[in-house]
Amino acid sequence: MSTAVLERELDDLVLQLKGLVHVRALLEDRGASAAELAAHSDEIARVRTELAESVKESRERMPA
Repeated sequence: MSTAVLERELDDLVLQLKGLVHVRALLEDRGASAAELAAHSDEIARVRTELAESVKESRERMPA
C-alpha cells in the first residue's frame, strides 16, 4: 500500500471518528436512550482501534 493511500485511510478514519463523537454528543443532548449511546460508544471504540492499527501499520511501512 502506498504512502498516499495510507494517509488517505488515516484521514478517513479520523474524519469518521470525529463524526461519531459529534453525533454521540448530539444524541446525548437530545435524550437518546442508553442503548443508542452505547452503540455509538462501541463504534467509536472500534474506529479508534482501527485508527491505532492503521497508524502502527503506516509506521512499520515507513522507510527508516
